[in-house]
Amino acid sequence: MMIQKLNNSASEDSQQIYQVFQSSYKIEADLIVVENFPSLSRTVEQIQQSSNEFYGVIVEGELAGVIEISLNESSAQDISNTALEIESLMVSPLFFKQGIASRLIEFVLQNKAFEYAIVETAALNQPAIKLYEKHGFRVFK
Repeated sequence: MMIQKLNNSASEDSQQIYQVFQSSYKIEADLIVVENFPSLSRTVEQIQQSSNEFYGVIVEGELAGVIEISLNESSAQDISNTALEIESLMVSPLFFKQGIASRLIEFVLQNKAFEYAIVETAALNQPAIKLYEKHGFRVFK
């Protein structure tokens, strides 16, 4: 099991990212009881055009999980802050319960320079909330 940066602008990588997102987001939509889940309408082309960074866990040659992040600079009153934003974190259902999401979170938290990290998830997505809390995130609202 290894983590590598994915080239989301490349056709093969973007297709694989799309497949992981689709299979996982369908389960999340059912979990939080949402019929029209915007994340499911994201296209391969939108993934290819994204300026975010994508990292994946490869298990026996297959993309098992993906984390999408952005690093955003903000400055207020001469204080510069870099926010690490986890834009998406998805694991293929074939690889659930294997610690892949945790490995991806740990990877970006240990390998990126930032002042604070944020992530958003649905209030009904208790498995995701518990996962993020395990890694030091706190519920804000």
